[in-house]
Amino acid sequence: MFTSVLMIEKALTSADVEFVTTLHGDEPVSFHVLLQPRGDQADRLLRAIDDVALGELDEAAKERETPEGEEAKGFGVRALDVSLQALHAAGSEAVGRLVEDHPLDALKALVEETGADEVIVLTDPHYVEEFFHRDWASRARHKVGVPVLKLFSHSKV
Repeated sequence: MFTSVLMIEKALTSADVEFVTTLHGDEPVSFHVLLQPRGDQADRLLRAIDDVALGELDEAAKERETPEGEEAKGFGVRALDVSLQALHAAGSEAVGRLVEDHPLDALKALVEETGADEVIVLTDPHYVEEFFHRDWASRARHKVGVPVLKLFSHSKV
């Protein structure tokens, strides 16, 4: 069985689930999901810039209304539960947890703990961070010791 660590920032859509569960053809895959709840207010500006770059001005204006930090944990728990249920419904083994510490430290520890074959980072585009190679996937490639695949979410939840 192939073991993947799947790092996400929101609930998986049905298209996302189909995408990640079919990456390896008919080979069964076991997923260890890490969900990073929304960050603190310092991340808000970067998300707003990404929204503007994508032409989603309404989303940029709503950034202020989105729960951050501790308030976002409840949303994160629900998003993780939905994602795990969707992976199970697709026939995959899946367990998961919220990221409590620095995301890359948690990712490295989970890869070592599970003996993962790969890391899949599935997020919305983050143009500012990607341009400067400060996004999770770019930084993880130097830290985890297994192949890192970066994928973009198929649609908004």
